[in-house]
Amino acid sequence: MADIFPFPGILYNREVIDDPSRVTTPPYDVISEAEQDIFYERHPNNMIRLILQKRLSGEDTDGPRHRRAAESFKEWMASRVLIQDQTPAFYLTGVEFPAGDQKVRRFGLIASVRLEPFSRGIILPHERTFSRVKSERLALMKQCHTNFSPIFSLYSDTEDILEKLKTAALDQRPDMDFTDTAGHRQTLWRITDPDVHEEIQKKMARKPIFIADGHHRYETALSYRDWLAQKTPGFNEDHPANFIMMYLSSMQDPGLLVLPAHRMIKTALPERRAKMLADGRDFFDIESVPLNGAGPKAAGPCMEKIEGRSREHSIGLFMKDQPEYYTLTLKPGVMGKLFGGEIEPELRDLDVTVLTRLLLVRLLGMGEEDLDNEQLLTYSSSAEEAVGKTLSGECEMTFLLNPTRIEQVRNVAENRLIMPRKSTYFYPKVITGQVIKSLLP
Repeated sequence: MADIFPFPGILYNREVIDDPSRVTTPPYDVISEAEQDIFYERHPNNMIRLILQKRLSGEDTDGPRHRRAAESFKEWMASRVLIQDQTPAFYLTGVEFPAGDQKVRRFGLIASVRLEPFSRGIILPHERTFSRVKSERLALMKQCHTNFSPIFSLYSDTEDILEKLKTAALDQRPDMDFTDTAGHRQTLWRITDPDVHEEIQKKMARKPIFIADGHHRYETALSYRDWLAQKTPGFNEDHPANFIMMYLSSMQDPGLLVLPAHRMIKTALPERRAKMLADGRDFFDIESVPLNGAGPKAAGPCMEKIEGRSREHSIGLFMKDQPEYYTLTLKPGVMGKLFGGEIEPELRDLDVTVLTRLLLVRLLGMGEEDLDNEQLLTYSSSAEEAVGKTLSGECEMTFLLNPTRIEQVRNVAENRLIMPRKSTYFYPKVITGQVIKSLLP
């Protein structure tokens, strides 16, 4: 089903950049302003200057900073800070990180994958995107004509397609081996054997691909391809813009973790908050727990409560200026009764749907424009950080959630359905800067 290919990647020149940890970053969309400053200071050739250029004083549009990113990229290529491989390769990567009291390792294969419209069912999304983010990323792509970060994608792999590659790689010295800023060990091996390429391509051709992280960038790539095709004489199906760089990981990989994406509401009228809580008693069993001075650390006991009721759709709630937090546990049959005729069962069974459709839309009165406004509705995978922003007054409300389960992601995608925005937080994110892919011939 999926067409995947090796490609000649662009990598940092190890004769110029001896420590990749100084130039690599997380994906752009999880980098805060404070972290942006840190990456800027870390190295003059840090990826931050390509994926998330600072906006200078007086600039009210993204155009100038995207042009600076394109100039930096061109300069780094000319000065051989970045160099392109001469031989097409698959890039096998490993990330080793702590999970609980043990270390785990997740493997992924970075490849060039043919872009497909979602309607064909070959590459499947699972959540909605933000309109403004896509337009901003498209402007950057039009300037740089490059994939700087791979799309994090999944496939079902009961036969362990990558086992042969992993076994061989672990007996060899990696082409790249470093510890990133999060303390995770990152490794990469070039796979250049044409026979191995063919074997992997044949096995992957039977697999649908599920986008885990990078929906905005994938949809942007579709728009970029169409834009370039209209302005490029002789554009054909083999043009590099028809392909996107993907990181492919198995759904069965023990290192595949999904964290919750907690919601923070920046503005909500006090009367709306009070009414939501009062009216919510028709649909939820609501328990209040005094904070007793615990502050953001109250997130821990709250998460323990809702984790113990994960199959009952239990959600935590903190509100600004309130000396208590709440756990809201859905009463049986509520979602079917309210939304049975309009929301498919695979979506009704998600905590994020309960939160979005029942709490945010029906009870809090938010509309589609509000849900599409990432300045109003923000997210964090850290419960303590999310709660801290509400207790400090930076946000009005925080909703704590259990993570979406991987089987739920798969069921939603296979049924061609779409979850609310930011329904999942796959961890760890795929690092940016190991490999880059050009979109020009």
